[in-house]
Amino acid sequence: MTNAKPKAEGKSDDDEAPDGGWGWVLVGALFVSTSLVFGLMRSLGIFFVEFVQYFEESAQAISWISSTGLAAQQFFSPLGTALCNAYDTRVVVMTGGCLAGLGFILASQATSLVHLYLTMGVISGLGWGLVFTPMVATVMAHFTRRRTLVLGVGFSSIGLSSFAFNPLFQLLVETYAWRGALLILGALSLNIVACGALIRPRRRSKAPAKVDSERRSSCAATLRRVSSYLELSLLVDRPYVVYTLAVTLLNVGYFVPYFHLVAHSRQAGFSEYQAAFVMSAAGATDILGRIVSGWFSDLGHFRLIHLLTVWTTLAGLFIMLLPVSSLSGSYAALMAISLLYGFCSGALTSLVFAVVPMIVGVERMMGALGLLQLIESSGGLLGTPLSGLLKDVTGNYTASFVVAGGFVVLGTLTMTTLPHYFSCKELPPPQRRSLGNKDKGLDPELEQMHRSPTDTSCRGVNEVCSNLKECEGDNWVTITCWKNAKDME
Repeated sequence: MTNAKPKAEGKSDDDEAPDGGWGWVLVGALFVSTSLVFGLMRSLGIFFVEFVQYFEESAQAISWISSTGLAAQQFFSPLGTALCNAYDTRVVVMTGGCLAGLGFILASQATSLVHLYLTMGVISGLGWGLVFTPMVATVMAHFTRRRTLVLGVGFSSIGLSSFAFNPLFQLLVETYAWRGALLILGALSLNIVACGALIRPRRRSKAPAKVDSERRSSCAATLRRVSSYLELSLLVDRPYVVYTLAVTLLNVGYFVPYFHLVAHSRQAGFSEYQAAFVMSAAGATDILGRIVSGWFSDLGHFRLIHLLTVWTTLAGLFIMLLPVSSLSGSYAALMAISLLYGFCSGALTSLVFAVVPMIVGVERMMGALGLLQLIESSGGLLGTPLSGLLKDVTGNYTASFVVAGGFVVLGTLTMTTLPHYFSCKELPPPQRRSLGNKDKGLDPELEQMHRSPTDTSCRGVNEVCSNLKECEGDNWVTITCWKNAKDME
């Protein structure tokens, strides 16, 4: 009788993140692509005055251009992850870069606001949705121990590009007018294509040679296929649902200072220059917070979810203190609280993404990030109008910031209800269940695609064994099952 012990289920050489090598090239690609998505998105306010004057429309109508782009980016994120699961991440990201550039190029010929909504909003937003989440998931898949640090480095480009793009775009508008500036932005966005080209094609095992054609074409199989690409089964996974709810509540208050801190500073009696510098200073410490948080998190002294709750709690408290610090008219107090808020808001950003693979596993990380972005967008869209409504009712921004900080703290409390939250040890991430289990959620063809070619565990050969009783546990206990496994190779 022959005994053999294969590799643990779901483990292969390809699954081991190298924590370096080509992964650092992808970090550079993430740095550039993120700056060309969110850094560019934050700097579009330069065109605001130009559009108001040219189209002679209200500020509210013009503001829908950037809002449509942000909403489209988050709405189409699940589509981007589904396409990456179905096809190749490299092709998807490169396509997204082409669409992002095409949107700005077409917008340069706009003759109405609807034209801008469809080009800068929908087309470029669709391109951004195909770029951001797949790039983040690709970088995280290449790192394990340094995962949070590399995300902090990659996301730091958002703050840096915001500082660089604002004067650059202003210069372009003054030199080439807004149409010429948009053409240049379109060409600049095409650099995302080069970033996507750096992603190495994913190696996949061959699907079974014989597939029932009727089943492949059936509606039920198609729905299962789409559901697996989108990872819709995560919507009934309690830890993921709890975490998504917590991040959505966090999102309600997270963006409020970005929109209303300058206006609050002006209302508190500070000059335009002082009010603008408050936000710039917060942006500078935001960059520092991302890098420091990533470095400290990867030391492994504390669990990522615990560090995330610490940063979110502090961020929520500092948001509440922003209006309180300016009640005495002290600019130094307002600046100090703004600096602390910027640091904490930057520190938590990388951790929000880094915790996801610890909850769902690396294999389902791509779809999980897409669904998370889609759901959390509702919180971001709700927060700013709610704070504006509170300002209209009360006449100042005190209630707006207090409520915003309260939502952030509420998100923190929701995280504490995650299973095993109070455990001091980081639990191993869950593995995707194979067809040997009772829950056969994936189509057989898809399961074969996800399974590594070197996966020779006993559970992986249950199909060959035809559920024979000789095949038990993770070991081959009979000659019969060993031969079947050899046949499978």
